[in-house]
Amino acid sequence: MKDLPLVCWKCGVALTELSLPLSRADECRACRAELHVCRMCRFYDTGKAKSCSEPVADEVNDKTRSNFCGYFVVAGGRFKPRTGAADEARTALESLFGSKK
Repeated sequence: MKDLPLVCWKCGVALTELSLPLSRADECRACRAELHVCRMCRFYDTGKAKSCSEPVADEVNDKTRSNFCGYFVVAGGRFKPRTGAADEARTALESLFGSKK
């Protein structure tokens, strides 16, 4: 299987300027998202308990914040663009309850 390019999990920008392994302090230069996060890990799997396919890893509550997981292995291709339906639903909710920003 071909390795997927390393891109930011949040905005999809290529992370070619970073050296591996990622440090806990690494951030995306485009959107400033933290990168040593569950969403960038090869073990991240929303179909598994705790969204992690590594059975002995401690649970991390916020999958988008930097953490100290010893099983972290960076994986490429983790950017998932928002779908139109999700954006429409989010807009509808924000019109009812207001934005959290």
